[in-house]
Amino acid sequence: MRSISSAERRGRRPVEEKPGRPPGFFVYRPARGFTLTELIVVLVLAGILAAVVLPRWQGETGFEGRGFRDETVAALRFAQKSAIAARRTTCAEFTATQLSVRVSTAFGAVDCTAGTALLGPRDQPLVVTATGSATYAPVPAAIIFDAQGRANAAAAISVSGLPASLAITVEAETGYVH
Repeated sequence: MRSISSAERRGRRPVEEKPGRPPGFFVYRPARGFTLTELIVVLVLAGILAAVVLPRWQGETGFEGRGFRDETVAALRFAQKSAIAARRTTCAEFTATQLSVRVSTAFGAVDCTAGTALLGPRDQPLVVTATGSATYAPVPAAIIFDAQGRANAAAAISVSGLPASLAITVEAETGYVH
């Protein structure tokens, strides 16, 4: 009959008995701390997170200017198509950081002084506001689309911080925005 060691009585796995020690006598030491490999892996992962992820949470990522430009293109195209659909003059008015679009309330008007805000796809006034440090540089003149969708003048609109190849162009004869 085999004797039950104190480790087995406590539900632990028995370890090998050491020579020269009485049976059932052993030292059970649970592992404490981390291995050097585990610590190095954690430090490497923390360094990667600090270098890549944290700057994205703290400020601008460079996409604000491109998003502002794309929203401006979409708003101008919407204004041009609304002018054709409603057969009314629409005006795109600029400030350094904002584009707002108005539609004339009178047929055949040449400007939008007697007009209301054009409602966008979400039934809200069509306004594009810059985020971050994006601005129009320089601030463009107002663009007026007549009832046939033609622009009053050709325009080149640029957003600060973006290359010249990303400038917005409005064609005078057709009102095409690209």
